[in-house]
Amino acid sequence: MNTGHLLSNARLQCRVIPVTRARQNCSLIWCTETGKGALVDPGGDIDLLRHVASEEGVQIDKLLITHAHPDHAGGAFDLADILGVPIEGPHRGDAPLIIRMADIGELHGFPDCMPFEPDRWLDDAAEIHIGNQRILALHCPGHTPGHIAYFSAEARLAFVGDILFHGAVGATKRPEDHFQLLHSIRIKLFPLGDDVVFVPGHDRLSTFGEERRSNPVVSDQAAKKYSHFFAAAEFPAAR
Repeated sequence: MNTGHLLSNARLQCRVIPVTRARQNCSLIWCTETGKGALVDPGGDIDLLRHVASEEGVQIDKLLITHAHPDHAGGAFDLADILGVPIEGPHRGDAPLIIRMADIGELHGFPDCMPFEPDRWLDDAAEIHIGNQRILALHCPGHTPGHIAYFSAEARLAFVGDILFHGAVGATKRPEDHFQLLHSIRIKLFPLGDDVVFVPGHDRLSTFGEERRSNPVVSDQAAKKYSHFFAAAEFPAAR
């Protein structure tokens, strides 16, 4: 079972669970004071997700969705139905993708994905509570119109879906989407702090500081090419 704990603070714990053939990083996060938790991006393999939650003694009381692509949200409908828990996120900008979830899933090799109606659409700066822990939602469009990132200030931990990766950024369809994605990363994510560890939608974890230093697409050096575009972003030097 390829799952692993992510070292976090004592009051918020995280276990990253790669799911589906896309090896999408679903995260089980929970408040150690209450035992209540959430699954971020339950894209599939719901029996595995339930097993890991049981193994950790976590009571899942909500599902959090970063964006409405099938590898991230394809298991949300079935899992919410089985557990009787609400779905929160993404932003309403992804509503058209959710409506087409079954067709998009079939096209990309993720059959049996069901569309769903989130119990709560998330706006920028919305707060989510997981037990005694507070999570902030950040609307970061670009990869999809309604993409949400989740951030725990206490744990210095973010869940960014397909916005940012180690050494890369998320895919976009149009040049204007690409610039919007870069804006989301530079204006919304990087100011959270160089020390913040982030869980991307796929592959290895990184920190915002590491990506500011070395990411060939969105580092401080790369951003100089778009200095007029990032004029609003003022950061201390990356450490």
